[in-house]
Amino acid sequence: MKLETERLILKDIDESNVEDILRIRSNEIINQFVQRNSPKNNYDALQFILTIKERTRNNETFYWGISLKDQPNLIGTICLWNFSEDRKKAEVGYELLPDYHRKGIMSEALSAVLNYGFNELDLQEVLAFTHKLNDNSKGLLLKHHFILEADEKDEDFPDNLVFILKNNR
Repeated sequence: MKLETERLILKDIDESNVEDILRIRSNEIINQFVQRNSPKNNYDALQFILTIKERTRNNETFYWGISLKDQPNLIGTICLWNFSEDRKKAEVGYELLPDYHRKGIMSEALSAVLNYGFNELDLQEVLAFTHKLNDNSKGLLLKHHFILEADEKDEDFPDNLVFILKNNR
């Protein structure tokens, strides 16, 4: 499933993206706000890609690599995943290499993915979890009209804040 915006192509990731996924998912600046097992080598990145491909085939996730239209390399990723049983709610996740921060790239990607989620998947709600110190991510979510749910907690990661965007379309 490919999505295009003015500057970006959001595309399926595959085995040809191993080095890009390794670079993105092992980036220290990105990982200061994310708790995960980062890939240590190309093999780990390949295993992650194969897992994502399987989850995509099983309709458990929609996962896109983000690239600028004039360059093939991935500079980030964005996904809809963790769907509710009735498929009316999903979680959005995203990451972007630091060289591309504060250029409106993730905002453009998020707009496309929210549009897809609300209009094509008929989602009623999209949740986002972000670290309380990740000011860029909090700003992005607020810009896109997500509401901070102060009473909601991320049980697994207490330093995360929970944001929700309801479909008002």
